[in-house]
Amino acid sequence: MNHMHIARKLISREGDVTPVVLEAMANTSDPRLKQVMTSLVSHLHQFVLEARLTEEEFEFGLRWIAALGHHTNESNNEVVLAADVIGVSTLIDLINNNGMQGETMSALLGPFYRGHAPHCVSGECIARSETPGAGLVFTGRVIGAQGYPVEGAVLDVWQASPVGLYENQDESQGDFNLRGKFTTDADGCFHFVSVKPAGYPVPTDGPVGDLLRAQQRAPMRPAHIHFIVYAPGHKTLVTQIFADSQDALLADVVFGAKQQIVGDFVRHDRPDVEFPGMKAPFYTCRYDFKLVAGTPSYPIPPISGKKA
Repeated sequence: MNHMHIARKLISREGDVTPVVLEAMANTSDPRLKQVMTSLVSHLHQFVLEARLTEEEFEFGLRWIAALGHHTNESNNEVVLAADVIGVSTLIDLINNNGMQGETMSALLGPFYRGHAPHCVSGECIARSETPGAGLVFTGRVIGAQGYPVEGAVLDVWQASPVGLYENQDESQGDFNLRGKFTTDADGCFHFVSVKPAGYPVPTDGPVGDLLRAQQRAPMRPAHIHFIVYAPGHKTLVTQIFADSQDALLADVVFGAKQQIVGDFVRHDRPDVEFPGMKAPFYTCRYDFKLVAGTPSYPIPPISGKKA
């Protein structure tokens, strides 16, 4: 019998497990995969040893992870939501986008980006169905690291309605309501019309909700508008512009709010000739996005459609 593939040492106590598993993975040909898996196994085993998990706790944890998959569908991504509420998504964001080159700070993609939003002309309103709330005129520029205008940048915009639901969660909203893509002009300028966003709770009808309740955490996100800013020759920016109180920002359940990306939402209580067609009260916000040079990419949408 060929014993060439038997481990050098059979496992007899808990301290034997980690080195034997690491040895079994030692021949991984992809160096990055080897590095990541070695670190993952080492830290995961150390967590199990430190927490002294019982068999019942381990089985519960496996069921909770499986439930994330069962609650992920065309209109809800529970796996992304779970990574968000334990702060992993924000860690990944800051590791890869630290803002040290003066660029606009990034923020989480979130679990409700659909992709394939309709292309809009400058100034178009993205409220495509009856949407309550005060109107909003959002203007700005996309500029490069040295302040030059970025022509032809595409801003992919999406937000929840003032009742706290994205259109894919709400049967009363039309398809792609409060979603749209805008292209900058020769001066890097863009503008669109929408409604002022409101804070909202993340979905709590799945395993993430169970976790938040067990931790006695509020499920709220501060009001914000999502942006993906894509331009050839520049690193793609995924961010959010926030429109809420400091207390709401500090209580963000996914730890995504950053001071640099809090917008100045100005209330107008009278009609203004500068903003024709806007019914008072309405809000305006101007925000300029700064990109850095790089290879553009586009995130994979975590959802694809509306709630069944």
